[in-house]
Amino acid sequence: MGPLDNPVSFSALNSLVLALYLGALLAVGAWFSRRQKSTEDYFLAGRRMPWLVVAMSMYASLTSAVTYMGLPATAYQENVSLLVVSIVTLLVAPVLVTVFYPLYRRLGITTSYEYIGNRFGRGARFAASALFILARLGWLGTVVYAPSLALSVVTGIPLWAAILLMGAVATLYTALGGIAADIWTDVLQFVIMVAGAAWLAIALIRGTPGGVSGILETAGAAGRLAVFEPRISLFRMSGFMVAVTFFFQLMQDYGTDQTTVQRLMTTRDLRGTKLAIVFNAVTDFFLIGLLLFIGIGMFAYYRAFPALLPENLPGDRVLAYYIIHALPDGVSGLLITAIFAAAMSSMDSGISSLSTVIVHDIVRPLRSQPAPDEHDLRLARRLVLGLGALSTGVAFYVSSFRHVIEAYTTIISLFSGPVLALFLMGLLTRRATFAGWAAGCAVAIPATLWIQYVVKVHWIYYFPFAFGLTFLVGLAASAGLGNHRKHAG
Repeated sequence: MGPLDNPVSFSALNSLVLALYLGALLAVGAWFSRRQKSTEDYFLAGRRMPWLVVAMSMYASLTSAVTYMGLPATAYQENVSLLVVSIVTLLVAPVLVTVFYPLYRRLGITTSYEYIGNRFGRGARFAASALFILARLGWLGTVVYAPSLALSVVTGIPLWAAILLMGAVATLYTALGGIAADIWTDVLQFVIMVAGAAWLAIALIRGTPGGVSGILETAGAAGRLAVFEPRISLFRMSGFMVAVTFFFQLMQDYGTDQTTVQRLMTTRDLRGTKLAIVFNAVTDFFLIGLLLFIGIGMFAYYRAFPALLPENLPGDRVLAYYIIHALPDGVSGLLITAIFAAAMSSMDSGISSLSTVIVHDIVRPLRSQPAPDEHDLRLARRLVLGLGALSTGVAFYVSSFRHVIEAYTTIISLFSGPVLALFLMGLLTRRATFAGWAAGCAVAIPATLWIQYVVKVHWIYYFPFAFGLTFLVGLAASAGLGNHRKHAG
């Protein structure tokens, strides 16, 4: 496949492919809506899901359109340092299967923040739940924005209209079918995502002069293959910092974040949970490399055919532009659908887990008397609708960022970094206190905003800075408060 002389638009066939896919999601939601009889069914699918189905769902839910578009964009604009993430994910998996999930299974929890309540008290549970809600609302904004941007680029639909379409469909089928609908639609989305990435890689190999060797040679000459640089800078991405950042960020994403915990707790037993984690890690290892290869493949393709790329096109829009202008009609529709699949799987899991946390960790503990389970089921559905609308609104704010991964990391670091610190403080030492952690948050959150907006360091530093500062100050403050109580006593 070579360069195209005549650019194509998002044809009727492509539109039909996308419409059929969105219609199928709504049909699945409607089907499962008839089977949700309790909050146990709605939140955890009765804890009876097959591990392979859960594994595919878990991968699809966290591999959002931010990842699907952001990894190729990062390789296209900077380098392939994020390849280190594929190795780190294999290193984090043993921690998850030996530390976090045996504990959760033993406690029989619905949300990970129940552990925080058991360890530090109800106030800590509320605080961790609140930070999770803030983090995931921001994350959902990026999840909605990324595919809406792609749809806007390839169809000419105004960005605001694409954001509203994306948000409405995902919200509706999640409200109808609960976690079971989320998981089964995620399986379809997983298949589309992986197949789409493979098709893109093959198309780039066939369309770029020299194939694989030509892509690697062009990318290497331009410095795009740099992974480990001897000089570490606060303003550039390096392989070492990628390893540090994502070791902790993946521990947070897969070990403490309710979006993942909720899915893994739907398996029948701990063995199923462990198998799902291993499957996810191995899949991550291969797909990250594939998405980064797509990034350098597009770089080499447009170096060979520079006239085909509009001047000053932002890096996070190049993938959508390539799909619609360099691939056959129908196929391009399937691949744009793959971007939507990545986004839908993340949005459904996000708003589902948010409604679970609000009902289970905030509403129920604050009640003076228990409410009927049917009442909470109706409340959960209403919450999904409201949270979906709110997330769609956040997407308009996210559109002000230059890069989707930067937007994601800016938000996640502020709120999820401190939450991981609280979990590890509780797991690693009995001396840690909620008051000490709160002091760590009071220092870390404004300090993280300072490095983001004043110092303007590279986004790769955001998460480890927020986590590390909360953890260290939290431990020091806990020790200080403990000594103070001893002297006071």
